[in-house]
Amino acid sequence: MNKTAIKNFAVWAREKLISDITYKAGMLGISENGIAEKLPQSTNDLQFFDIGTKDYAEVSDKEISQRDALVKAINQKEKDTKDYKEAFNYVVEEVAYTWFNRLIAIRFMEVNDYLPSGIRVLSSENKAKNEPDFVTTPFDTDLEFTSYEQERIVQLKDENKLDELFRMIFIRQCNKLHDILPELFEKTDDYSELLLTISFTDIDGIVYHLVHDIDEDDFNVEKEGQVEIIGWMYQYYISKKHDDIVNIYKGTVKKADIPAATQLFTTDWVVRYMVDNSLGRYWIERNPESRLAEKLNFFVTPKNGKIKYIDEKVYPTDLTFFDPCMGSGHILVYAFDVLMEIYRESGYSDRDAAASIVENNLFGMDIDKRAYQLAYFAVMMKARSYNRRVLTKGIANNLAVVEESNGIDKFYCDGLTIDNEQNKTGEYLVNVYRDAQEIGTLQTVEKRDYESFTLHLNDIESNTTQIDIFTTTWMNDTLPKMIQLARQAEIMSKKYAVVCTNPPYMNKLEGQLKKFVVDNYKPYSGDLFSVFIYRNFGYCKPEGYSAFMTPFVWMFIKTYEKLREFVIDTKSITTLVQMEYSAFEEATVPICSFIFQNCKNTEKSLCFRLSDFKGGMEVQKQKVLEALADKACGYFYEADQSNFSKIPGSPVAYWVSENVFKAFEKGKVMDIAEPRMGLTTGQNDKYLRFWYEVNDSAIGFNMNRESAKKSKLKWFPYDKAGNYRKWYGNREFVVNWYNDGIELQTTLHPSGTRVWAHNFNLEYNFKSHISWNDITSGNVSFRKYEDGFLFDAAAATAFVNQNFEFKLLGFLNTKFVNELSKILNPTIHFKLGDFANLPFENWGNDNIESLAEKNVNISKLDWDSFETSWDFVKHPLIRKTSTVKTSFEEWQNECENRFNQLKANEEELNRIFIDIYGLQDELTPDVEDKDVTVRKADLQRDIKSLISYAVGCMFGRYSLDVDGLAYAGGEWDNSKYDTFIPDEDNCIPVTDEEYFEDDIVGLFCAWLKKVYGEDTLEENLDFIANALGNKGKTSREVIRNYFLSDFIKDHIKTYQKRPIYWLFDSGKQNGFKALVYMHRWNADAIGNVRVEYLHRIQRVYEKEIERMQEIIDNSSDNKEISNATKRKEKLQKQIKETKDYDAMVAHLALSRIDIDLDDGVKVNYEKVQTAQDGKLLQVLVKIK
Repeated sequence: MNKTAIKNFAVWAREKLISDITYKAGMLGISENGIAEKLPQSTNDLQFFDIGTKDYAEVSDKEISQRDALVKAINQKEKDTKDYKEAFNYVVEEVAYTWFNRLIAIRFMEVNDYLPSGIRVLSSENKAKNEPDFVTTPFDTDLEFTSYEQERIVQLKDENKLDELFRMIFIRQCNKLHDILPELFEKTDDYSELLLTISFTDIDGIVYHLVHDIDEDDFNVEKEGQVEIIGWMYQYYISKKHDDIVNIYKGTVKKADIPAATQLFTTDWVVRYMVDNSLGRYWIERNPESRLAEKLNFFVTPKNGKIKYIDEKVYPTDLTFFDPCMGSGHILVYAFDVLMEIYRESGYSDRDAAASIVENNLFGMDIDKRAYQLAYFAVMMKARSYNRRVLTKGIANNLAVVEESNGIDKFYCDGLTIDNEQNKTGEYLVNVYRDAQEIGTLQTVEKRDYESFTLHLNDIESNTTQIDIFTTTWMNDTLPKMIQLARQAEIMSKKYAVVCTNPPYMNKLEGQLKKFVVDNYKPYSGDLFSVFIYRNFGYCKPEGYSAFMTPFVWMFIKTYEKLREFVIDTKSITTLVQMEYSAFEEATVPICSFIFQNCKNTEKSLCFRLSDFKGGMEVQKQKVLEALADKACGYFYEADQSNFSKIPGSPVAYWVSENVFKAFEKGKVMDIAEPRMGLTTGQNDKYLRFWYEVNDSAIGFNMNRESAKKSKLKWFPYDKAGNYRKWYGNREFVVNWYNDGIELQTTLHPSGTRVWAHNFNLEYNFKSHISWNDITSGNVSFRKYEDGFLFDAAAATAFVNQNFEFKLLGFLNTKFVNELSKILNPTIHFKLGDFANLPFENWGNDNIESLAEKNVNISKLDWDSFETSWDFVKHPLIRKTSTVKTSFEEWQNECENRFNQLKANEEELNRIFIDIYGLQDELTPDVEDKDVTVRKADLQRDIKSLISYAVGCMFGRYSLDVDGLAYAGGEWDNSKYDTFIPDEDNCIPVTDEEYFEDDIVGLFCAWLKKVYGEDTLEENLDFIANALGNKGKTSREVIRNYFLSDFIKDHIKTYQKRPIYWLFDSGKQNGFKALVYMHRWNADAIGNVRVEYLHRIQRVYEKEIERMQEIIDNSSDNKEISNATKRKEKLQKQIKETKDYDAMVAHLALSRIDIDLDDGVKVNYEKVQTAQDGKLLQVLVKIK
């Protein structure tokens, strides 16, 4: 099946149908802007409408009543939505999917020769013929035509109006199919017929694309096709609307959009797994002689292969199977096949079995009429594949779309509803189905005699003779709706042997749905899927099975703890498959599938853990099949679910050993540590900075709350988590906590009802703690922070008894805890509660603390070796050596030793805890290199960082004479600089050729001489150039090209889009580039750059152009002339670029824009480029 072709067609078809129907409605004077009134010259048989065209629109004969029906439908919907435009679009969408469903259904039927006439409607048996067979031979179909229609057909053929003929008999065919498929092919003598615009001759039309874009074999059940193509068509048809709704709301979803927001087509092998182990299991357990298990590819048995049989006699007709969220019927269709095998075992013919399955076994409901129609069609087509006459026998099915009673005030109608007992049932149905299209099958419906109630309604319809305006309204509107409500109540009040579904996933509810869920399912209301898990037990018979595919979060996180307790205490987890985190491509949620038995038993849960197998659902399928063939595969488990409650929160930790369960029997981390949720500022851009953005002297390091307040400083270290890193590091941010955070603690939210920031943690701020990332895409990592930090909500934080701080940290950064984190919460989160529930005891091994402290020190040395650390002292390649190469080799050895030592220490900690907890059979102490979070030497990275340090020295940020920062704002101190003097006016030109001795390459060479000596300059330049790998014929040229093209990119990346060196850049011709240091900026900075450097380079270009012209005029060497000509052209482009650039710079220079370092890079970078008129002039390189 070519799903790409199916998706492309379905997405396009929806847009095409909506566009065509909207256009046709507009030609009738009906648009999203309103409904045109008929003009005065209109008559009963001919109406005119002004639609803004030269000629008035004309509507005549039957189309008048059809247009009236369309207007009525829109007006009725407007009453519900309170919005005309929304009502119009809803009706257009309804008409579009009605015709889409019918087109797909007819295409499926004609390919499989299921049409009663046997004549193709959309295509031809002759592949070379484009004209559909029923257009060619309309009188050979089973359609009955009046004399007028016969004459009209002949006339249209004679006049070659084949599309008009096609549309006419296509509508007749749909009406005819109403006789055998009434739920899909409703009578179309209404506005949907009026709005139909299809053509078979139009190669851009929907019929042509349906026939030609999707391989016919994808529909043909005797070849590659399956009925499931109907489901994929629908899934893709609504995919764009689904995405639009999710993107628009990013939270709660409107009532009308719930179906599109929640429909997901269930992967075929998961359907088979669910049905095999629910319906199939129910039959097999009660029929020891059955051979059905041999035919079910996904049927799961214990490792010993033994099935526990139940002494209960059941017949095929007893196997009632209900899908309360049936979508397009994929689950029901496969259940049909399994039931067919059961019926065959019981001696039924396929023909009789097919009819019985439809009548007695399959039940389904959905809130989406589109999905219901396709589910109905899919089930009937499946029945048709076994019984050619099933469509003509009038067999009743048990599928329904959920209708609501909102349009009915009361059931009672004076003179008609005179049976008091039946009236009670009627009023009950009206009340119970209020807002049912939101609530759906979550509603609980009493068991009543709905069959007799329906007969009562039929009697009223048949026997009513006295008709007035009130009874007419009741008969036309209320009675049909009550028949439907009774039908769905009959389905919803039953108990079923098997309930199997893929429920909606939605955790942001609103309106009546939210109220209903909170009122009725509060403990299980974390998501709609969890509500359905609980609700479906109510549909299920005792000892029956309830099967699901849902997100796997219910198994672990606190939100669903009550649901887990309910299941573990009162039900049985029969079998479960936990998919790899991102395996399900159709939704961005991690998925599992499972089967519960609606009773408590002692059987082991049979579980598959596929977490390690990436590659999508096909890979998951293969791994399940491999495990079924080889139960010793290593990822198939037999679990005693009573053990789950031994772990705090009762996670469904089916793979956990007895020793791990025992680890939780002693103390917990919460006994010696207090987890705390960190600060949420509400406005990070306002209150947070990277530490290197602000004046270094304005940051209060190593303070407590009292000293911080007295200091009158503004910025203080802030723990905001960060990348995966253990032991020490991720110290990048500062927070505005001036005067004890007075601004944060008092600034109101825009609503004016509360303080914007929250979680101030006043008694915990500035205290030492252990921190980890609340959100992590891989392993969890823990770091120690000494006194002096505030902490963010993103940095999950715990305050630990100081006697246990290093001991706990040593435990936390082990493989054992990493595995425990996946038990307690195997999502992208590791929450405070998960941390608190980790096991802890005062282990007697002193090496734990010693190793942890060493690891912190090792990691600190690594972190402080890079200039983005506020404790950075000097670049690690600045050593008492004469060559960069020797320095790098020494640095490389240091890094290697540090890395190996940390790795060895971590492996020793792993070994200690593996021994303590007896986990030798489950874990090894080995640590992969990728999990060691100190850095090895990297030649190119480290040479680039050396260059960055050199640039810092050129600007005076660093000095070769003092450790750490020499200048980062405040008062300049010349006494700090002796060996190498920084640039005087805070502007370093970056040129594409050596025009100035003091350009950036010249300064870099001078710096290298000071650091390593003059004698080794060329050797060092060669080494640096080779490490950079840029283009260039000489080392200086390579380094120049690096500064010209890549330095600023690397700087922006290193400083996380908050660069402290700013590059003036005229454009692609490299006409002018110059670096300035943000912390030395003043109001005259742009003026200085313009006058002293931009104009200077322009004069250089002018002289160079003159020199090139002299060569062209006077040289006799053709090569020299050619080179001079090319260089002159380049210089002309550069000078033009610089003059255009000068115009922008001039505007900004006149403004004399100064900056405030407290505002940070983001604000200041835009501020200095904004002219007095508010226009942004891009004179600095864009930050990407």
